[in-house]
Amino acid sequence: MEPRRSLGWPILLGVVLIASIIALAVGWVLVSIVAALGSRNAPFYWAILAVGVALLVVVLAGVIVYLALTLKAIALSQRQSNFIDSVTHELKSPLASLKLSLQTLARRAVPAEQQADFHRIMLQDVERLDTLIDHLLDAAKTLQRQPRDGGDVARLDAVIPGIRAAVAQRHGVPIEAIQVGDIPAEAAVVGRAADVEIVLRNLLDNAVKYSLPTPKVEVTVGRTAAGRIRITVADHGPGIPLAMRPLVFRRFVRLGSELERSTPGTGLGLFLVKSLVRQMRGRVSVRGRQPPPGAVFEVELPAAP
Repeated sequence: MEPRRSLGWPILLGVVLIASIIALAVGWVLVSIVAALGSRNAPFYWAILAVGVALLVVVLAGVIVYLALTLKAIALSQRQSNFIDSVTHELKSPLASLKLSLQTLARRAVPAEQQADFHRIMLQDVERLDTLIDHLLDAAKTLQRQPRDGGDVARLDAVIPGIRAAVAQRHGVPIEAIQVGDIPAEAAVVGRAADVEIVLRNLLDNAVKYSLPTPKVEVTVGRTAAGRIRITVADHGPGIPLAMRPLVFRRFVRLGSELERSTPGTGLGLFLVKSLVRQMRGRVSVRGRQPPPGAVFEVELPAAP
């Protein structure tokens, strides 16, 4: 496995280069000023000084831009490595479980009750693989698709109940664990119903997944002062550290190390949420639950006429 690249050396190197350029520039300017003041060709020295300062500013700006691009590339490489680790784990775990179950059923006689348990476990593993493939396909389609202005309308009272039941079934929790407040009949948003389903499914899936084994998720729908539709998903999980909240919507970002975590995922769910909400001319944000612990995700979308 490729070792993780550290950000320490690029930052240190960039700081040293920038400090060296500034020190050289200051020293050179001082020497040039002293020479210009004591010379008969002062205009010539001042012209050279101006050109040199301009070139030094250009070099300094180039070093800063190069450092920023290097840090960005290394951070992306780290997120991609996390993504590869998570996808590998998400593929290997259910496949190993399926293989073990099938080998057990093929090699010896299994009572009917145990057969039912094996079939249930295999179905869960297949669902896990299916969810992973859906995430990858949704991410690929979202990156390639351009926003469009259309007359698509999605009614939330028709979308949310189905997503609620599917998420509860997938995680094997009572449907009452996901509490949905009253949804106004006129609560409809501008956008594809399939996109709204992906957004809400990922938010509910994360809320339940990070609240196990006793999840409690609250979903509310209302209107903002500007007349937009606001969907709020609150959980009672561990919450998201303040420093990580601006980062969780980036591609491949997950909290912690992929090799140490037990919660399945690819780091694409919230990236899909952010991308689709932006395409629908909306906004999404996250804050801490009050009282803690927990996280609250808020999605604002344009209301349909």
